[in-house]
Amino acid sequence: MDTKRLLDGMERAARAAGQIMREAENIGAGVVAKAGHGNFVTAYDRRVQAYLFTALGELLPQARFIGEEDGADAFTDEDRRGFAFCVDPIDGTTNFLTGFRPSVVSIALLRDGAPFLAAVYNPYDELMFTAVRGEGARCNGAVISSLDAPLSDSLVLFGTAAYNPELAARTFTLCADYLSRSIDLRRTGAAAWDLCNAAMGTVGLFFELRLQLWDYAAAGLIAMEAGCRLTDIDGKPLRWDGPSSVLCASRGVAREDYLPRQKD
Repeated sequence: MDTKRLLDGMERAARAAGQIMREAENIGAGVVAKAGHGNFVTAYDRRVQAYLFTALGELLPQARFIGEEDGADAFTDEDRRGFAFCVDPIDGTTNFLTGFRPSVVSIALLRDGAPFLAAVYNPYDELMFTAVRGEGARCNGAVISSLDAPLSDSLVLFGTAAYNPELAARTFTLCADYLSRSIDLRRTGAAAWDLCNAAMGTVGLFFELRLQLWDYAAAGLIAMEAGCRLTDIDGKPLRWDGPSSVLCASRGVAREDYLPRQKD
């Protein structure tokens, strides 16, 4: 396998998808509400995904596809064998719709059910994050590394699992706990971007109680290759096969500080 050729092709596809996002006009036309609170899809989500499936299919014809839109969102037993692209065409659709930045393009190539290559692109700041499993993570070609500082000297990013309002109470209980143990909390509304921030050392911790595979597959590999520890919210290994809570801790954050405290 020519890993460099594949990753270069994924980067080109992500940049072209980002160009579609930057040139978008009349984004609110034809917006459709999906299942879950505040869960929207725009015509551009579908357009970008269709482009990515075509471009990536030409790059690796034998690969299967997992994507957020148009019924391509199921991880199957077949995806545990061989290659599958896992794509979020616009991570942060509500940001994209409202003009609140950022939104990113996220592409992971799974090999035998686990991320092998990753590209996450922020087209508004022209930041391309990449990773090859076992070979580290980069941003615009430069090696990146997660923060080497304790939680008490770090920011915490979080997601609200907004499509699952039943998780709100636990989310904000955790927020209150982490606020007492860190510098402060931030929320951007794009999980892949949050994980890339952990990878490049701007925050020490990220958590969200429910994410889909396309939300975390690419950026999760980037974060791990940058030295982060990635688990579910209870500290168990991620399965990389569908919806999960996600907890990402940088190199300097001790396990006893980032795992949620157990109630008596």
